[in-house]
Amino acid sequence: MNKIKTSAPATVANVCCGFDVLGFAVDAPADEVILTLRNEPGLMVKRIEGDGGRLPLDPKKNTASVAIQSYLNQLKSSQGVEIELIKKLPLGSGMGSSAASAVAALVAINYLMNEPLSRKELIIHAMEAERIACGSAHADNVAPSLLGGFVLIREYHPLDVVNVPSPPELYCTLIHPHLELKTEDSRKVLRGSIALKDAVAQSGNIAALMIGLTQHDYDLIGRSLFDVIAEPVRSVFIPGFNDIRKKVIDAGALGFGISGSGPTVFALSKDEASAERAGNAAVAHFKEVNLPTDVYISKVNSEGAKIIS
Repeated sequence: MNKIKTSAPATVANVCCGFDVLGFAVDAPADEVILTLRNEPGLMVKRIEGDGGRLPLDPKKNTASVAIQSYLNQLKSSQGVEIELIKKLPLGSGMGSSAASAVAALVAINYLMNEPLSRKELIIHAMEAERIACGSAHADNVAPSLLGGFVLIREYHPLDVVNVPSPPELYCTLIHPHLELKTEDSRKVLRGSIALKDAVAQSGNIAALMIGLTQHDYDLIGRSLFDVIAEPVRSVFIPGFNDIRKKVIDAGALGFGISGSGPTVFALSKDEASAERAGNAAVAHFKEVNLPTDVYISKVNSEGAKIIS
């Protein structure tokens, strides 16, 4: 086989209290990649669909090709590759758009090369693509997009990732207002240091969230979905953020927060009906400030990236 089509799902990074160390995958949207092995060495980004002409075709700047090159470097391979990228995640959305492209490409090349690396071993190559995209080689989008489910990054040096079991009926509502917020810009507003009391509060929330997920304790999950580090400064980019939180939780969601660096926001709910009510509440809020939105509702995606054909 010398040609394959793969997809990689959107992700929610940080999950409120887990800044740069926690993320989970959802069912939709998902980016797709068509990869073809070439007889000639070198990478070629043949076409990109769905990006409005905004993403680079230069293989040194595109996250899909950067990830593949990092992978081939490890294998000491000069294999030539042709890449076609079908973008279904909105750019600058906070849903892991750059990560999904890189992950889909890596799953494709790894399969065509007879899978010499495991999914976890692919993470470091996807992180190199994130470094190109936003200046930071973080794994809280790429790891869940590759592995599925909730993933905790315990340590970056060396990389240590852990799959976290979660309730099978847990639903996510993604609400994407039609704003664009670049990750690199959103990271610039973060403080270089935090107060001890904030570190203690954040540690308590992330630990409690892990327990809540593994024990299917919905009340504990809801009590833990608070961020005292990134969200207080990033929420200013989202009109009426605190009002939306109240409306969404009043509608029955367990908790609410910013997906990644925003502007997409998310809610976790213990059933589909609550997830739909949460989405309706958020959409109504954004409509009041004349912001159109897209809403995606799904269970947590336990599969991660997959082969389509």
